[in-house]
Amino acid sequence: MGWLWAIIVGFVLGLIAKAIIPGKQHSPLWLTTIFGILGAIVGNAIARAVGVGATRGVDWTRHLFQLVAAIIIVFLGDMLYMAIRGKKVQA
Repeated sequence: MGWLWAIIVGFVLGLIAKAIIPGKQHSPLWLTTIFGILGAIVGNAIARAVGVGATRGVDWTRHLFQLVAAIIIVFLGDMLYMAIRGKKVQA
């Protein structure tokens, strides 16, 4: 069940990150989901390092770290995806 939640959270984080980033992202949906999963993992690690990995109630700070990490990873991942495909990246 843990993998299913990771995929769902990664999918949602990836889509939110794509919606926040200005311009068009060219990476496919499956890659966006992977970027979202990576964002969740990195965000959790940062939250634990800062000391807010587990709090009472809803972990808004942890979710914010996850979202910011997902935005950065989706942005950089899309640039890398376009560079690998050989197309110019429009920043």
